[in-house]
Amino acid sequence: MSELISFEPATGAELWRGRTSDVDAEVAKARSAWPNWAAASLSERIERVRGFANRVRADLEKFADVIARETGKPLWEARTEVESVVNKVDISIRAYADRTAQRRLDGKAGTRSALRHKPHGVLAVLGPYNFPAHLPNGHIIPALIAGNAIVFKPSEKTPASGQMLVDYYHKAGIPENVVRVVHGGPDTGKALSAHPDIDGLLFTGSAQTGIALNRQFAHRPDKILALEMGGNNPIIVWDTRDIHSAAVLVVQSAFLSAGQRCTAARRLIVKDDIYDLLVSEVKKIADRLIIGEPYGEPPPFMGPVIDNDVCDNLIESFLALMSRGGRPIKHMQVPIQGRPFLTPGIIDVTDMQDRPDIELFGPLLQIIRVADFGAAIAEANNTRFGLSASLIGGTAQQYDEFWANSRAGIVNWNAPTNGASSAAPFGGIGLSGNHRPSAYYAADYCAYPVVSSENEVPKAMIGIGMKDEETAPVAE
Repeated sequence: MSELISFEPATGAELWRGRTSDVDAEVAKARSAWPNWAAASLSERIERVRGFANRVRADLEKFADVIARETGKPLWEARTEVESVVNKVDISIRAYADRTAQRRLDGKAGTRSALRHKPHGVLAVLGPYNFPAHLPNGHIIPALIAGNAIVFKPSEKTPASGQMLVDYYHKAGIPENVVRVVHGGPDTGKALSAHPDIDGLLFTGSAQTGIALNRQFAHRPDKILALEMGGNNPIIVWDTRDIHSAAVLVVQSAFLSAGQRCTAARRLIVKDDIYDLLVSEVKKIADRLIIGEPYGEPPPFMGPVIDNDVCDNLIESFLALMSRGGRPIKHMQVPIQGRPFLTPGIIDVTDMQDRPDIELFGPLLQIIRVADFGAAIAEANNTRFGLSASLIGGTAQQYDEFWANSRAGIVNWNAPTNGASSAAPFGGIGLSGNHRPSAYYAADYCAYPVVSSENEVPKAMIGIGMKDEETAPVAE
């Protein structure tokens, strides 16, 4: 087994050190524990996950500290992530009752028909680094309530946060073998996803990895696969008198979490006649953003990206856009050499031929100017992704047109592209997902429906197609 080390992106200090895991051993433990967990009453499973929420709530500052240091995000944002972890429990309990409740169905006279749901078995969960607790927890809690056992692989960039999350499950009385954690890099993730003893995989991450998983599972229709893969999200700004508020919404959409949200706005589509006013205001606000380490004073708006490799790739992407005809509005720069802090980058790509349809996962906003609303919607849909889209300004009629024609799973009006509620379904189409939305709808993929026709005693007859008893041949 090799060693895995996690470093704080803001300081470079070592935060956590551990060994890569034995995937076979961890899956076997989960498999052995699953029958008893599935056989436990729903009330018992709910009691255990409520205990988890209480444990995390009591340790909010401690957990937020680890998340902030390991991701580099501001402490205030890490606190909101831990609060989301806690709140996910009550939301998931409600969602399970709503989406997968036992029901009696109409049946023939004297016959009961019932709808119940069963867990799949052992589910693998692959977590991302941007929300290393909230996003995997959004899969794990609904899966546990449904009666599944879990093998969770955190991102190799945030193993400390992932390990801490699993420790809280165990401290709450959820049996240790019901939730297992495997640490390691991409090879470990591949071994887990391909393991014959998992019954499905719940994934949040890049489209590239999601596509590979989709291909891998194509010949296994017996295994559930839920994919959440990010987006190349558009935000349209149309006729509005409040340019400042519009610009604030654009900045929040593009640069919150250093642009490391799958719902972050990657493309700003703006009407010609408000272009100058809006872009000037967006740049002015972006210039004022405080970029700093998690405990900085005054508190920063955003921290670094996750590591230097991501930082370098984003700088190269900005330069590539420039070389292909992009006009820089605000240059992306590295204010602290050797550390992955980035200033927001803003670039006009209106005149660029063949704009790249990729998710640039960081604080980089591309601007496209258009003349009419139809062109704005067409440009918004000019992507293989389809997670989030927002319209700022415009009329109610234009919003109706935007909503009806947008290819996205989240469509907002006068609201940012990010900040989706866990109490609603969360997911997209195209390269953003495989039609298995998470959040409130996670209950749908954590259990499968079983329909039963039930009678107290057997009673049957054949009423047609039978010979009279008198004419039927007698057996010799």
